[in-house]
Amino acid sequence: VLQNTPMPALQLPDVTLSLYEIDGGSADYDLKLELVEAEGELFASLQYNTDLFEAATIERLHQHFEIALRRLLAAPERRLADLTLLTEAERALLDEWNATTRSYPTSASVHGLFEQQAARTPDAIAVVFEAQRLSYRELNTRANQLARHLQQRGVAQRAPAEAHVAICLDRSIEMVVGLLGILKAGAAYLPLDPNYPHARLAWMLADAQPALVLTQQAIAATLPTEAEIVCLDADWPQIAMLDGDNLPDSTSDDSAIYAIYTSGSTGQPKGAINTHGGVRNRLLWMQETYDLTAADRVLQKTPFTFDVSVWEFFWPLITGAQLIVARPEGHKDNGYLVDLIEREGITTLHFVPSMLSLFLAEPDLHRCHSLRRVICSGEALPAQLAARFFERLSAELHNLYGPTEAAVDVTAWSCAPDDKRRSVPIGHPVANTQIQILDRQLNRLPVGVPGELHIGGIQLARGYLNRPALTAERFIPDPFSQTGGSRLYKTGDLARFQPDGTIEYLGRIDHQIKLRGFRIELGEIEAALREHEAIREALVLLREDRADDPRLVAYVVENREPRTKNLGDESEAGSRFLVLGSPLREFLAQRLPDYMIPSAFVPLDALPLTPNGKIDRRGLPAPDAEQPDRKQGFVAPRTPTEEVIATLWAEVLGLKQVGVFDNFFELGGHSLRAILLLSRVREVFRVSLPVQSMFEATTVAALAELLINHEEQPGKIDKIARLLQRIKQVSPDELAKNLEQRRKDGQRT
Repeated sequence: VLQNTPMPALQLPDVTLSLYEIDGGSADYDLKLELVEAEGELFASLQYNTDLFEAATIERLHQHFEIALRRLLAAPERRLADLTLLTEAERALLDEWNATTRSYPTSASVHGLFEQQAARTPDAIAVVFEAQRLSYRELNTRANQLARHLQQRGVAQRAPAEAHVAICLDRSIEMVVGLLGILKAGAAYLPLDPNYPHARLAWMLADAQPALVLTQQAIAATLPTEAEIVCLDADWPQIAMLDGDNLPDSTSDDSAIYAIYTSGSTGQPKGAINTHGGVRNRLLWMQETYDLTAADRVLQKTPFTFDVSVWEFFWPLITGAQLIVARPEGHKDNGYLVDLIEREGITTLHFVPSMLSLFLAEPDLHRCHSLRRVICSGEALPAQLAARFFERLSAELHNLYGPTEAAVDVTAWSCAPDDKRRSVPIGHPVANTQIQILDRQLNRLPVGVPGELHIGGIQLARGYLNRPALTAERFIPDPFSQTGGSRLYKTGDLARFQPDGTIEYLGRIDHQIKLRGFRIELGEIEAALREHEAIREALVLLREDRADDPRLVAYVVENREPRTKNLGDESEAGSRFLVLGSPLREFLAQRLPDYMIPSAFVPLDALPLTPNGKIDRRGLPAPDAEQPDRKQGFVAPRTPTEEVIATLWAEVLGLKQVGVFDNFFELGGHSLRAILLLSRVREVFRVSLPVQSMFEATTVAALAELLINHEEQPGKIDKIARLLQRIKQVSPDELAKNLEQRRKDGQRT
């Protein structure tokens, strides 16, 4: 507020009067800067709401405002974009927070570190998968034999290693042998999920042009590639005849260790190439910080197409701990995870926060007494979830942050039960890593001021496979480093430094999202939708219309006269929304992983625009929860089992009613809701079903039939359902009396 209206002069004989503003003790606004012009001078005051701002924050704001005024007055021609607000004290503080130099006493490759550990503890158990166990000696021998076989098949050692070997396997001991064997052969591994759509696998294989593809016989027949294939099952008798001793290692710090594909905004995924030096730094920092021992059991459950799997695989194997490998799809089954943690004595595991929330709801969590540490990353960790963690578990909780382009994680924070912060920080930079918070002109921003998070240091990826222009755009020269050739990676994440040096994550500056730990470029989904001949325009948003339940929603504008009618006949009963759902899901399922398929499709005549012609994202309507995509009319449950299942579906999906032929995913379901639903089903019927069953039995009727097929005793499912129906009809008082009487009679409740 600028007050430049002349104040009325008060005239009294022989008296000089000055105006003095009285502080009313309350703020008119959350934050107000008032400038008063009087007698040729400007007087300024800052008024703020103490419920929202701390005094130190306002003091910094005052300093930065004064610096801006002084620097502009000293150089009036200066552009505001070139104005820096840092004080010298803040500049020194930022340098101090980024003084992370740490010299580790080894220059070995990642597989070289494993070989050293195998020499120290050859007979200790290295890896466990269900009933299979391999010692460090056995694992090292198998990996060496495979490496020699790969070299004989044309994977030559180079420096730096540019040969890529694709590996397409389900989680197993063979997967661990395969990863180590590829590295020992002097190549980098390219993980491919066998469950990915055929078109996506074909694109990745064509883009990467791997020297070989490592897989199993059952998967090999489905792979869309002309590359040479090595089958670890069918070819193993031949491989096992080779020498099992360690191979010469010509790997350098800059040698590629893996290329992991992430979602791409242009419509195709992009492969980030990480190096041995970066991953080694990440693993050695982790060991120095968390001190894994031979008594530890680390659970490997993250799909190996995601970078968290890198430390899950290699951290235990270079420290003498045991690597426990979860069964395929086991990471989606919390009941199985509780059993596995108890059975194998798991001490260390990872969760994305959304999955941790479901895990903490498990009724048998008390059985997880072996847990020592839980590591979170992949999405923001809510403070309420951290507090709930300490209510249910006695383990440590660590919050890590980092993109695929920087060897998994670059900042870390250890949570505390008594921490009262409103948000959980992502912490401080790890060893040999720098974090810069910059504006668009690459100026360093003061403490408390949001900007784009940039990463520097040894852990940066080389860049993107076959994408030099994108690499140059995202990996830029580091203007703050004294070392030639240093780079910064532009993350696109919005963050700020806190006064204590911790970093607070605030979101994104673009349309990339994190959903249930998956990094998704919405533009890739939109591009896939526009490939459909009946779609003219498409826009995808992440919406959170229900608390703590974000989901993808696609808005589509149809072509008025598509070449062929692929979306159904609009004359059918129901709105176009009802027609759009299933065909579009099936179309996208041929191109995208399941986590990228929207939960709802909303038809529009046109995308709404703002007055300046841009798409008005805020003007897009929420999907109508009470008018889901139902191809058939509502059919009520016909049996007690269907009635119980329909009730569970309605609770999980937030709907008033569910018909027996309604499709779970067309009602707004997604993988996280499927996990929650199957957890409820397990609690009620005492039957465990894999999450994959929800993709096969997508209706209440189909799930009821599947449950009956899995019952241990004929009629057990129906008996439980009928009992629940009777309990539902009994008043709470009657139920309590009945239970008390059964206890007195010594009967099981």
